[in-house]
Amino acid sequence: MGFLQLLVVAVLASEHRVAGAAEVFGNSSEGLIEFSVGKFRYFELNRPFPEEAILHDISSNVTFLIFQIHSQYQNTTVSFSPIWNRTCTLDQLVNLCFGRLPIHDNVSSGLQTLLSNSSETGTASGLVFILRPEQSTCTWYLGTSGIQPVQNMAILLSYSERDPVPGGCNLEFDLDIDPNIYLEYNFFETTIKFAPANLGYARGVDPPPCDAGTDQDSRWRLQYDVYQYFLPENDLTEEMLLKHLQRMVSVPQVKASALKVVTLTANDKTSVSFSSLPGQGVIYNVIVWDPFLNTSAAYVPAHTYACSFEAGEGSCASLELFFIGFIIMGFFFYILITRLTPIKYDVNLILTAVAGSVGGMFLVAVWWRFGILSICMLCVGLVLGFLISSVTFFTPLGNLKIFHDDGVFWVTFSCIAILIPVVFMGCLRILNILTCGVIGSYSVVLAIDSYWSTSLSYITLNVLKRALNKDFHRAFTNVPFQTNDFIILAVWGMLAVSGITLQIQRERGRPFFPPHPYKLWKQERERRVTNILDPSYHIPPLRERLYGRLTQIKGLFQKEQPAGERTPLLL
Repeated sequence: MGFLQLLVVAVLASEHRVAGAAEVFGNSSEGLIEFSVGKFRYFELNRPFPEEAILHDISSNVTFLIFQIHSQYQNTTVSFSPIWNRTCTLDQLVNLCFGRLPIHDNVSSGLQTLLSNSSETGTASGLVFILRPEQSTCTWYLGTSGIQPVQNMAILLSYSERDPVPGGCNLEFDLDIDPNIYLEYNFFETTIKFAPANLGYARGVDPPPCDAGTDQDSRWRLQYDVYQYFLPENDLTEEMLLKHLQRMVSVPQVKASALKVVTLTANDKTSVSFSSLPGQGVIYNVIVWDPFLNTSAAYVPAHTYACSFEAGEGSCASLELFFIGFIIMGFFFYILITRLTPIKYDVNLILTAVAGSVGGMFLVAVWWRFGILSICMLCVGLVLGFLISSVTFFTPLGNLKIFHDDGVFWVTFSCIAILIPVVFMGCLRILNILTCGVIGSYSVVLAIDSYWSTSLSYITLNVLKRALNKDFHRAFTNVPFQTNDFIILAVWGMLAVSGITLQIQRERGRPFFPPHPYKLWKQERERRVTNILDPSYHIPPLRERLYGRLTQIKGLFQKEQPAGERTPLLL
């Protein structure tokens, strides 16, 4: 054991000597990546081979740098200190001590562990480099713990002493200065969090205190603009993500390309929620703005598809009156099962389908037996009202702050939904035709969504999410509206208009609503009993009819008797 301990000491000593020399003679080291400010670099990281990155000739008017590295779904690590693998053999240690292996090889590891406040790991990782006076060179280290090689894109951005420092007043996360956006998602919502920023300051000067006061000379004057950028629909490729991430790293590009969702002040909580869009790539970023100096800086953007590229569950690779009754009963039953029971998703869908079928048959039975037109048309109008109300809140109106209150939202939503059957109560046939045309064509949209992704399915899905999740009220429900959506929207409108027109032409001159089937059946039965001239009056009883039918079937299997004389003639 004494010999091994001596080897460890020797390795540590040699590591510090070589690491110190790497900053000066970095160009001659293996695994070295040179960066330029504002230039994107693509490279591949492998687990056994960490990389060293370096920037030369830093301008004297640059106060701090933000380095960021992005990958699609595999984690990478960026660190202020060298990144080594944590296991090595005795022979590897001996070879390292005698200079037979380079310091950047995986065999020199296990002797240095990363501190949580000096490194960041994730699919979008960034570090802030506060430059010292006269410093013109900066060095950092990159690596991955994944088994597969990771394709990365990285960039280095520079800022002056007048620019605010993203994450400069971090109290929640590990880094002392944390410019990263932390993202969490589930089926219902995606939440981003970030650390508050601080005012800019010159090289060699202590940073302004974060909580010394709340006046206009402190970081409390800063404002945060949250931006959202949608990737092209149905495209989950790595190349597409890394290409579009280039539009979300610097302040001018973010403002020109993305949608500003909300502006937060220093008094607001640095957390924003959005509606999850499984399978849809979304990039989020935050720009901190100093209104006093009119300067700004961008955080490190974060992206998500609201699904997993590796897990099996949640994977990315993954009737008129009857129809109306099915929608109503299935919708409410699904909400009740999901909120009140821990039943699995597949079982929930089966029970919902059964409940919807029962609801559909019940509504059909009510019309068939009793013919209560008002109840049936009320259900029809409520379904149309539900869709119209959902469309209303699918627009930017739904993101107004007043509707983040659940009470205001559900009261307004219900009033719009109820208003439709009330308005059309005097012309029920028009209500029925409109509902069939609009709801039927929207069903085609939902069917298309199963094979060709479209944002129009979120018209109703967002309402369902809000009914199921008590925290969904805080989420912004923005969705991408791209070429696919315009095409399907045109199809929806064309189907709705053509369906409504066809029904109006077909129903012209006919009674508004025919008698219900039970009444027609009863009238027909009475007519047959009293009208002796009707041939159906003389129809034999059921038992005789069945016996005659069986006789006919039996005759099909009997051989036909031969015709003609078979006996010989007697002479």
